[in-house]
Amino acid sequence: MRPGGDRVELPGWLRPVEQAAQDISASDLTSFVPPPGGASRRGAVLMLFGEGPRGGELLLTERAHDMRSHPGQVSFPGGSLDEGEDVVEAALREAEEEVGVDPASVTVFGRLPELWLPPSDFAVTPVLGWWHQPTEVAVVSRAEVHAIHHVPLAELVDPEHRITVCIPHGDYRSPGFLIGADHDVILWGFTGGIISRMLDFLGWSQPWDESRTRDLPAYMFSGRERRRAADLLDIDDDQRDQRRESGR
Repeated sequence: MRPGGDRVELPGWLRPVEQAAQDISASDLTSFVPPPGGASRRGAVLMLFGEGPRGGELLLTERAHDMRSHPGQVSFPGGSLDEGEDVVEAALREAEEEVGVDPASVTVFGRLPELWLPPSDFAVTPVLGWWHQPTEVAVVSRAEVHAIHHVPLAELVDPEHRITVCIPHGDYRSPGFLIGADHDVILWGFTGGIISRMLDFLGWSQPWDESRTRDLPAYMFSGRERRRAADLLDIDDDQRDQRRESGR
């Protein structure tokens, strides 16, 4: 359903994703689920699917490289719920605030199970959206977002763009993807993990060389990023804090 309530037909290639959202469990996506009765902070991200020159694609953002937390990480638009919001409202609002996605142009067709990020005690719900009427998007604030990526699903399943990400400060390893025009931007962590496991669940993944590794660039470890590696899987309120500081 689109935000106004009218039904919009999904393209055929997106139907398996719609069905997967009904069948998938949190354990299919992560080892972490919110503890029963916990008081975790609630958040939402928007997995926005669109139609591009190469077929289906996902809209992702690359955080500014000099942010206090998680600089340069590629992620879905998203953040914390405001008081009185539900996860759909929060995901759509965050996408509009970060890159100018018009909520009226998005048909929400499902959501994934709530997932838990232990380092920050965030309980995050990925909301699935079909961009039925794409509009121009742009970086709203260079202090928050470095770049916007329209990533073809064909590239995400291409074994040539799959890597294992290594963190120099420990033995953490994560499935990753090389995205961007030159395939030199690393997609990994929370977002990369969701995409990787979702592709597996859908049966879309292709065999790839897991021994092909890539270290994260130095800018991802600046400032607060010298914390333990698990914190790099987080989403947080840095973007919202900067919006409030700037008066937006």
